Amino acid sequence: MRKQFMALAFTAFILSSCAELLQVVQTIDSDRPLTETEVVSGLKEALKVGTDSAARRLSRINGYYGDEMIRILLPPEAAVITENIHRIPGGEKMLQDLIIRINRSAEDAAKEVTPIFVNAITRMTIRDGFNILKGDKNAATQYLKANTYEQLKNLYQPKIKTSLDKALVAGISTNESWETLTSQWNRLAGSMAGQIAGLNKVEVELESYLTQRALDGLFVKLALEESKIRTDPMARVNDILKRVFGSKEAAN
Repeated sequence: MRKQFMALAFTAFILSSCAELLQVVQTIDSDRPLTETEVVSGLKEALKVGTDSAARRLSRINGYYGDEMIRILLPPEAAVITENIHRIPGGEKMLQDLIIRINRSAEDAAKEVTPIFVNAITRMTIRDGFNILKGDKNAATQYLKANTYEQLKNLYQPKIKTSLDKALVAGISTNESWETLTSQWNRLAGSMAGQIAGLNKVEVELESYLTQRALDGLFVKLALEESKIRTDPMARVNDILKRVFGSKEAAN
């Protein structure tokens, strides 16, 4: 009986010692400096989550239209239309429908953005990662913009065109609505009455304008996602990021 008791006591001691040793090892491991590979891996994961989150939000119904910060309105050159739209019968409703269709087009195109960002994130080097970590509050967004903008423009614009040509409401496409609105306006502006009133024709390449505005809105949302990671501990998607940005906050 005494031997059995001693054996049980010895086993309990060993198990207890192992548990304590594991806690010590884990503590040491969590306190050790992060390797360069770990830092970059953590940042890549954060950027993938951030870009996917931004893209998903923008691709929803009202992702653009429902957000005053990035809602796409008519080009500045078309201000003359919005200021005088009442001159065209039914013009105000036509204008509102057009703006809705434009934003729906951008929301539709946003569904295809994520793979482009993932490709750029995958190519991120160790130096890129540390430049982002030590850089400005929007350093990650600027990195993505510098490494994806042309590709996004080249690949995104055809999708925008497809969206513009797609029949969205009552069988009418965005391009058709824009053509109808601008042609009616330009006809008025080119008339004798329009010339006397000093009205100017509107000639804007809607496809290019919309692509630029849509991408601008996307990067605005990416900057907001990056800000969350840098300032909100709850937004840090893994332990590495918690340690990296936690240590930066402590240093500050």
